Amino acid sequence: VLLNRPAIAPVGEARSNARIFRDLAAQMAALDPAFAAPGFHEDDETLCRQAIESAKVDFDQLLATGFAHLPVPDAPFADGGFATPSGKCEFVSASLEALGVNPLPDYLPNHEQPDPQGPYPLAMISPPARNFLNSTFVNVQKLRNAEGRPLLEMHPEDAATRGIADGALVRVFNARGEHLCHASINGRARAGLVVGLGIWWRKDGANGTNVNELTHQQLTDIGRAPSFYDCTVQVQAA
Repeated sequence: VLLNRPAIAPVGEARSNARIFRDLAAQMAALDPAFAAPGFHEDDETLCRQAIESAKVDFDQLLATGFAHLPVPDAPFADGGFATPSGKCEFVSASLEALGVNPLPDYLPNHEQPDPQGPYPLAMISPPARNFLNSTFVNVQKLRNAEGRPLLEMHPEDAATRGIADGALVRVFNARGEHLCHASINGRARAGLVVGLGIWWRKDGANGTNVNELTHQQLTDIGRAPSFYDCTVQVQAA
């Protein structure tokens, strides 16, 4: 367990992520009392201590040395101890069956299936561009220069059937919205898939948009996590 200490005090009007969230929560509490909960307002050290108290890590040791060893065995599940009713690794799960989910390991198809004959025949994923961290660092001019401009990576066959040349301005769209960017036929995307490199700020898009115009808010069935990559689109020369 490592303790991440500030390298320098905040400069000018800079704020830590934690302070930004606390300041937002303070404003949003007027609209939703859930944001008045203690966890939205406690200081960083209190939150850190709460996060590790169940892990039996000495926070004072972290303050003194910057790290502490987590007291876990090399093979933590050698004798079972899984978070299941039986304590074993279950290949047939009664817990999943109670949720109405297949109790055996199974394959679930995407919510949105690319249909070559349908209106949105291409699958789209939207990982961050290499020089960005999600939408962070897009404000850094040097990193924007390194990326050049918002791109859509396409397979040569998919581009050719649509009359799209490398570097051409393209319109990517589905029922949720549309996004203008430039095609990149660099051999990285497989056939039937386009890669909308994100996450550029909207103001940097050719028409004031980014790939988030196309993704949805569907959540996964058990973990309730986002499924942005479960997305289909069509692409045209713009």
